[in-house]
Amino acid sequence: MAIKLDIVTPEKQVMSDTVDIVTVPTLSGEAGILPNHAPLISALKPGVLSYTKSGTVQKLAVSGGFVEVGVNTVSVLVETAETADEINVEQARAEKEEAEKALAAAKDSLEEMQPVVEKLERAQARLQLVSGK
Repeated sequence: MAIKLDIVTPEKQVMSDTVDIVTVPTLSGEAGILPNHAPLISALKPGVLSYTKSGTVQKLAVSGGFVEVGVNTVSVLVETAETADEINVEQARAEKEEAEKALAAAKDSLEEMQPVVEKLERAQARLQLVSGK
């Protein structure tokens, strides 16, 4: 059995294919989705989404968004989805450093700093994907 995986950003449909396994970064941790998974809707946090097709693992750095799991279908709606080849490493490092400095100097509440935290998580996910870890 296979899973129909669709990944969409506001700009484009990133992919639409049948795969064997999908792993997504939800707010409560990574969720592995296999064929016949129970229906699910969950918020996603910035991280690495992976999927396996015919024994080959592919990975994308995704920003926050949502995942909906239906009957052998997975729909991922995210702001951005990038392959390792699409990531500018220097820019990701600069974004990470900028976010870390802003958090270290923050006197605001965590709620007010949430956009900075999300920027940091996105930069970390992009760097994680590029480094292959």
